Amino acid sequence: MATGEATFFGHPRGLSTLFFTEMWERFSYYGMRALLILFMTAAPAAGGLGFDPTTAGATYGLYTSMVYLATLPGGWVADRLIGPQRAVLYGGILIASGHFSMAIPSLSTFYLGLLLIVIGTGLLKGNASVIVGRLYPADDARRDAGYSIFYMGINTGAFMAPLVCGYLGQRVNWHLGFAAAGVGMVLGLVQYTLGRKYLGDAGRYPATNGSPDALARQRRGALRWVGLLVTILVVANIGMYSGLLLVTPTQVADAAGYFLLGLTVAFFGWLYLSSGWTPAERKQLYVIGVLFLAATLFWSQFEQAGSTLNLFADRNTRTSILGWSFPSSWFQSLNSLFIITLAPLFAWLWVWLARRGTEPSSPAKFGAGLVLVGAGFAVLVGGAVLAEQGMMVSPMWLAVVYFLHTCGELLLSPWA
Repeated sequence: MATGEATFFGHPRGLSTLFFTEMWERFSYYGMRALLILFMTAAPAAGGLGFDPTTAGATYGLYTSMVYLATLPGGWVADRLIGPQRAVLYGGILIASGHFSMAIPSLSTFYLGLLLIVIGTGLLKGNASVIVGRLYPADDARRDAGYSIFYMGINTGAFMAPLVCGYLGQRVNWHLGFAAAGVGMVLGLVQYTLGRKYLGDAGRYPATNGSPDALARQRRGALRWVGLLVTILVVANIGMYSGLLLVTPTQVADAAGYFLLGLTVAFFGWLYLSSGWTPAERKQLYVIGVLFLAATLFWSQFEQAGSTLNLFADRNTRTSILGWSFPSSWFQSLNSLFIITLAPLFAWLWVWLARRGTEPSSPAKFGAGLVLVGAGFAVLVGGAVLAEQGMMVSPMWLAVVYFLHTCGELLLSPWA
């Protein structure tokens, strides 16, 4: 539903509210992520947690996977309890609280902060995108362009975040960097609250499935599930904090990985073994399975940016150009910089090839994206060999890696 005059680049005014909300949310997320594994592996004397790379990698992997997985229950809560608009607001409050919790120097507040950010991102991330779609009538040709503008906000925030939070965290104090991420989210919440009136009824109410009585029963059922989840989390945290429940981050990450793998296999097994599909639909299911596997492989490699590539930048890469020194976390801005500069070129390329009748198919783009993400790591082999010999390698090694990975993302991401 259109809400208000088209005053933001020819789009509903509410798009500007969501643009800046997402920009600051991504600022907070990528600002903290740029520091996360560096902080965990830094020595306690340097203000870090002193984790070994295995434990730090397991914690980072568990956190990032839960951030994306949390969008499923976040959408469920919005649909059945509070509506997308309030989900975005409450999610932003939780995210800011999580960053400020990490700004307090203790292990318990560190883990609490990660948990709050996971829950908050689950509420905010997917529901903000839902509201964007609801700003437009069903047949409005501006919707795709609106999403493109919205995603530019994502990359703007992701580009700025490591430059600000990374500098403060690595050059001043780790916890100041985390606090800066929280300040970014607060700025997003302020402008969201002030601009929320421009959203109108888009995402204001939860989905209604029947009569008011049915909606009330739906809400009561949802609240029971939410209460059960909160109880489990509270009991688990009390057990770990008191020492009664001895669980390491590596064990939790491994268990979560096995659970997600089993859940995925069970889901696709149920799909393929169901008898209600036509032969044509079953063929499409097989294609979906292949593309799902390809996307999984791609993103599992791509997300190494915040972990192994971040450590390589910090430990094995020369962080200076022409005598000017910069924090290693600044490499995390390269992906967003390349997206901002290359996305218009790729968009023009697809239009040009389509006019000539030579645009690659979606599977071909998937395949090319996988090749490019692999090529990025193949390029880095040369830099790793030099690093093993005790050399601090040129920043260009990582710049080329991120360039290739970004090209792969632009090929694969629109179809994933």
